[in-house]
Amino acid sequence: MYRVWYSTESFADFIIDHTLLRGKTIRKNKMYESDANNPKHFHTMPDHIRKILYLDAPDLIVEKDNEPVFAIEVTTEAGTGHNVFQRFARIAAAVENCVPALYIYPEAKLVSRTNRKTGTIKTKWDEINPLIFRALEGVMSVYNIPALLYYFPSDSVSQYRSNPLASPHYASQGLCFDSSIVKYSGCPDSTSSSMMDMFMAINEIINLTESLGVIPAREKLLGNVVIRNKRNDMQTQFTTKSGGKPETAMSPLSAVKKIPTQYLINYLSKYETDGYVLGELLKTRDETVLYQVNAGFREDPYPGCLAAIDYLACRQGKTYEDRRYNLVMVWGRVEVDSIHKTIIIHDDNGSKISGFINAVKSCARNNLLTKDYSRLRNDQIPRYFMQVRYGSTYSKKKHIRVYSYFADAILFPDGSLWRDG
Repeated sequence: MYRVWYSTESFADFIIDHTLLRGKTIRKNKMYESDANNPKHFHTMPDHIRKILYLDAPDLIVEKDNEPVFAIEVTTEAGTGHNVFQRFARIAAAVENCVPALYIYPEAKLVSRTNRKTGTIKTKWDEINPLIFRALEGVMSVYNIPALLYYFPSDSVSQYRSNPLASPHYASQGLCFDSSIVKYSGCPDSTSSSMMDMFMAINEIINLTESLGVIPAREKLLGNVVIRNKRNDMQTQFTTKSGGKPETAMSPLSAVKKIPTQYLINYLSKYETDGYVLGELLKTRDETVLYQVNAGFREDPYPGCLAAIDYLACRQGKTYEDRRYNLVMVWGRVEVDSIHKTIIIHDDNGSKISGFINAVKSCARNNLLTKDYSRLRNDQIPRYFMQVRYGSTYSKKKHIRVYSYFADAILFPDGSLWRDG
């Protein structure tokens, strides 16, 4: 039996009805994202599904006989700059658990902006940042599990680039939604070539799963002709859309600096007091990648960007211990002091460590572990037991989970956090 975990039931029906799943025995279940967002229900999720949700929740997970088969994330957001990476941690979480992940994202979307000085409105295509293809290739290469991007169908960007107002689907910002607007509300046009390609890939995954079993099938997927052709197409898309622009000039790598790790160690040495000495982890890597976020502490799109930078610039193995370079998130503007072999962090936009600490503290209300048994309601007992096993992993907000999972250190102008091991 297949079970489909969904955030939106119409999208679950969309996938079921257009793939081989329609002929299978299906059970649909609502997916709850985290203990922080859904404290009354999250603990009821089976453990093998929770493992995929430890960073963030995709829109759909399909499992067979209690083994996840594939996950899907779908969005209609414009993919310029950092935006396309906003949900990357969801893809990474699935693939890191050896679950194939499919990402549906618009190639471009019509966006209207008002000029503040003149008051005039200009509409143009916001096109996808091609660096997403490199990031997906990075996570595929590390885990040997598919991480594929399929375009949410839209009007032809090349045809209407110079005249976006003539776009046939101008009213829906150039995006093409399915004609069954009631049954498949908000879903992409099922007749589009991109969705037909995705349905074909899903069917390949299902056929291999049926013939080999879920886990053995995963090892064969990247050799499958349909999936291999899609992977090759993604690299072609990168080459075409980047137009020769270097990766380091694209977001989020344009916000990255690489420094000798000794500069980082010298910066953190001010915390070596009362006999404390920095641990070995950071010192084992000669160089450090700094991801600069010159903004006040907040959420999206930065968690997904941090995850993407790991696979674009640092990771060469399956855990953070296998990184070639330290991955450090800096909330502020970095100045490299070559004379003193350290860094200086400037606070231009109110980047305070209290933002991080307060976000962590706000999650404390979800923690049941400090309560006596007599204070637990009966419906809280299984949730308490889950927290005994996992602690506050699922009880923290998404961005706190992602930042603390991927970063070897997080630096603010007024404070720092780091790993010792």
